[in-house]
Amino acid sequence: MSSTSSQDRITRPGAVVTSLIMVPLGLIIGLPFYYVVVNTFKTQAETTASPLALPSTVNFDNYVTVFQNIPVAQAFMNTLIVTVVSVFLMLLIGSMAAFSIIMHASKTMTVLLVLAFLIPGQVTLIPMYRLLTQAGLVDSLQGLIVLYTGGSVFCYFLIVGYMRTLPGEVIEAARIDGAGDGRIFWSIALPLIRPILVTVGVFQTMWVWNDFLTPVVFISSPEKQTLVLQVYKAVGEFSTNWPMFLTLSVIVLIPMVIFFITMQRHIVSGLTAGSVKG
Repeated sequence: MSSTSSQDRITRPGAVVTSLIMVPLGLIIGLPFYYVVVNTFKTQAETTASPLALPSTVNFDNYVTVFQNIPVAQAFMNTLIVTVVSVFLMLLIGSMAAFSIIMHASKTMTVLLVLAFLIPGQVTLIPMYRLLTQAGLVDSLQGLIVLYTGGSVFCYFLIVGYMRTLPGEVIEAARIDGAGDGRIFWSIALPLIRPILVTVGVFQTMWVWNDFLTPVVFISSPEKQTLVLQVYKAVGEFSTNWPMFLTLSVIVLIPMVIFFITMQRHIVSGLTAGSVKG
């Protein structure tokens, strides 16, 4: 009993200090979200006069207007297709590269991947634009998918560390039974690295969904634009309807907020599981 009360006295001050730090930080982080959401229910005049105040009346006119005047459904489908296909290819290529590097210990390929990872993406925009133009993939969803697939390098670096923790005895037993590299990868390695695949998938999904630079450079046709480009178009050159702009921003953010809340436990579990294996 005394040990329990002693432990409580030790942990309570720490909990209080943590709360005193985290609550203000939470309020600071939450303020922009409050600002964005609350102004979607206001008129332009209300937003200009009192941007942080609650709306006088809650109405959904801004949401109705956005769906009537902006091709949100088409942009959503474009974004969804690009995100799903790109993330699938990144995970597949990244995991296959990690498996190959571990199985065959190719130091040359490892060095090349490190160099590729160190090159900023902005540096390659002009060369990539010329290459996609020659391939006929500029202003197409297929071209975006090809560009995003380059993120396989990031996937490789996260997956390879986790894959090194796989029990070598299982792979050796499979080799003795006559399994080749392909069978070992699909039947043994891939199921065992599922936690890190989910974690990397979450990171890459949020990157592709929210990316602005790549679509704005390589997409020009209105019917092929992503959701982020629709938000960008909502900002006028001389004036901006801020409630409409913020409403469209909320529509873009909702899927990612739901996705992140649903998958957040996998982020930590996937990153930490590899460090405690073996």
